[in-house]
Amino acid sequence: MTTKTSPKKRVATKVTVLATRRAKRAIVDGGDTRFAEVIAIIEAARRRAYHAVNTELVAHYWELGEYISRKIANSEWGDGVVEELAADLARRYPGVRGYTRPNLFRMRQFYEAYRSNRKVSPLVRQLPWTQHLIILSQAKPVETREFYILAAIKERWSKRELERQIRSGAVLREMHATKIVSPAVRQTHPAAIDEFKNAYNVEFLGLRAEHSEADLHGALLRHLGRFLTELGRDFCFVGSQYPVQVGNQDFAIDLVFFHRGLQCLVALELKVDKFKPADVGQLSFYVGALDRDVRKPHERPSIGVLLCATKDDQVVEYALARTTSPTLVAEYQTFLPSKDLLRAKLHELYAQFAPVVAEPDS
Repeated sequence: MTTKTSPKKRVATKVTVLATRRAKRAIVDGGDTRFAEVIAIIEAARRRAYHAVNTELVAHYWELGEYISRKIANSEWGDGVVEELAADLARRYPGVRGYTRPNLFRMRQFYEAYRSNRKVSPLVRQLPWTQHLIILSQAKPVETREFYILAAIKERWSKRELERQIRSGAVLREMHATKIVSPAVRQTHPAAIDEFKNAYNVEFLGLRAEHSEADLHGALLRHLGRFLTELGRDFCFVGSQYPVQVGNQDFAIDLVFFHRGLQCLVALELKVDKFKPADVGQLSFYVGALDRDVRKPHERPSIGVLLCATKDDQVVEYALARTTSPTLVAEYQTFLPSKDLLRAKLHELYAQFAPVVAEPDS
C-alpha cells in the first residue's frame, strides 16, 4: 500500500535536501563530508534563529514607535514624558541599551516614516535595526528609503556596504535602458541579464583622473573584497592575469571569476578608454580559451565582461549583434553622482522595484 506524504512534509524534506547541498558545497578542503547533514542542520537553525530574533526586535520597535507616536499626536505626551519613560525603562531593565531616549524617538520616526506605505511596511521586519537607522539618517526622501530597503534585503548588504551604496548613489547604476548583451548570452545564460550591471561604481579605488590599465588592475586587486561586493554576492575570485595558452602562444586574462548561481567562469577584461568594437574580438577569444581548456565538464559556458571607462550603447549593440560568444559590456564609474541627479531618478527606480513587491491584501 502506498503512503501519501503531506504537502508540509514534502516542503520540509525539500528544504532539508537543499540545505544539505549548500552545506556540502560550503565544506572547505580538508573538511569531513560525513558531517555535511549535521552542518546543514546547524546552519539552518542559526539562520532561523537570527532571522527570528531580528524580526521580533524590529516588530517590537515598530509597536513601541506606534504607541509613542499616537500618544504624542493626541497631545497626551510631550518630549519630557518620553525622557521619563526612558529613565523608567533604564531602571527596570538595567544593561539594556535599546530603550534610551534617542532610540525611543528613532522608533517613533521609524513607524511614522513607513506607516502609510502599504508596500514597505510589511517588508521592514526583513532588515536589521541598524540598517534601518542608516537608511533613516542618510536617505531622506521616502522613495530613496524605499529603494534602499528593497535593495538591502535583496542583496543582503552589510552595514558598511549599505552606507557605501547610499554615498555612491547606487540608484543611478540601474537607470539605464535595457541591458545590451550578445545573443549568445540570452540563449545560454538568460538569467545573467539580471546578474550583471550596466555600470559598476569603483569610487573606493581612489583612482586619479588619468590612470592606466595597470593602475585600475592593481587597485581592484588591493580592494578585491569591496569589488566582489560591488559585482554581486555570487561572484568568487579565481585569478589575476589568468594564463591561457592557444597554439604556442601564451595569453593572460585580466581577471577571472566564477559565478555560483550561473555555474560558469567569467572573464573580465579592463579598458581605461572608450569602448571599441575590436575589444569584443579579444574578449571572445579569451572566453573560447576558457571553455576549451579550463571549464570543467559540469560547468556551463563561460561569459565575458568588458569593463571600460565609457561606451556608446549603439556601438556596443552593433558590435555584440554578430558575435557568437556570450559577452557583454559595462562601464566603471570613479565618481559620486550628484544628489540632484539621484533625486531625478528616484521615481523611475521605484517603477522598476515595485513589481517585485506583492500588493498586500486589502
